[in-house]
Amino acid sequence: MQKYLFMALGLGLILMSIIAFQEGKPTSKAPIYKELKKYSPYYLEKRFGGLQIMSKIDKEFKEKPKNIELFSRLDYLEKTWGKSHLKIVKSELTIQDNNGTIISTLPIKSQEDNNFLHTFYGI
Repeated sequence: MQKYLFMALGLGLILMSIIAFQEGKPTSKAPIYKELKKYSPYYLEKRFGGLQIMSKIDKEFKEKPKNIELFSRLDYLEKTWGKSHLKIVKSELTIQDNNGTIISTLPIKSQEDNNFLHTFYGI
């Protein structure tokens, strides 16, 4: 009985570590995300205590989520920013500032980019 208990405990720990790894992984992004990242106000900063989310606009903004929540929190912040600052016009993506002024336009080159914009940002 003890032999099976040790094996079950080992399998349980392995399963928990796999689930934690899957939850902590960042979502896969399309190639257009590299261009959008330049305009996003949020970025990751490495600190001695780990990673934290900073803002290019608000210097007082600092978030230090747990490691397992880091990428999901960054994705959430970028999604909320994207819903109010990104618009698709014909086959181009327009990026706007807080006042609604168009900062830049990016061509949507592939269907993968288009699907990514619809699923990730919800636009």
